[in-house]
Amino acid sequence: MTTPDNPKPRAQDPEHTGIKLKHIEVAEAARKKFIFRVALVWVVIFAVLLYIFKRFNLDFGFMLKYLPFIMRGIGTTIYVSLFSIVFACILALFGALGRLSRNPVFYGAATFYISIIRGTPLIVQIFVIYLGLPQMGIVINAVPAGIIALGVNYGAYMTEIFRAGIQSIGRGQIEAAHSLGMTYTQMMKRVVLPQALRLVVPPTGNEFIAMLKDSALVSFLGVWELFFRAIKVGRQNFRNMETLIIAALFYWLVTIFFQYFQSRLENRLSKGTRRIGTLTH
Repeated sequence: MTTPDNPKPRAQDPEHTGIKLKHIEVAEAARKKFIFRVALVWVVIFAVLLYIFKRFNLDFGFMLKYLPFIMRGIGTTIYVSLFSIVFACILALFGALGRLSRNPVFYGAATFYISIIRGTPLIVQIFVIYLGLPQMGIVINAVPAGIIALGVNYGAYMTEIFRAGIQSIGRGQIEAAHSLGMTYTQMMKRVVLPQALRLVVPPTGNEFIAMLKDSALVSFLGVWELFFRAIKVGRQNFRNMETLIIAALFYWLVTIFFQYFQSRLENRLSKGTRRIGTLTH
């Protein structure tokens, strides 16, 4: 049934549809050609690198021999990074709420935490937790110490990400939540945080990928992660270049793997955002 407010949709013009499909096909063909050329450039770069490595007499047999040993450190690297990013998210959330608070105690604690962590190197923070705290009677094992240090450091930087996500929620929604009688906790749980999450997830993924690489610093604590295994074998056999290339290759592959899933997650979240925007207009 049609009404003046709901007119019957017009049938699409076949000629117009055909032209549109042709444009899409042309654009897709151009995109595939571009991807092919980029892949060709990568192949050439790899070939040049292999030639350079052979010129400098790198021992590929040695690399194949110790590749499984070094590769076993990937699990520890990912384990440390996953627990660190969870801890960092918790600290970032509380830091963001503190930064947005009008209470001088909460605001002061949050800003002090952000300032001191951003103002000191990560490697110093790692050694303060692992070597400094035992002097005060607090002994933490190497892996937990690395997780705490990475989480504390990244939590300070991610605080601004969480704060921006929370502040992006419209003031009208917050006022509507108050008018419904929601408490501050209910408002944050039901209105603000679910929407802020869509904006926070993509940059948090970037921070996690950066943390995967910074996790190499926990090797200084004797944690048998990827970088530690590479350095150990390289020093013992005076083949540092070979083992470092293996470690760099695995770090690269792991970041590509997580970047792929991050892009998939971002696309899914953006679809949800577009759907919500369509419904509200």
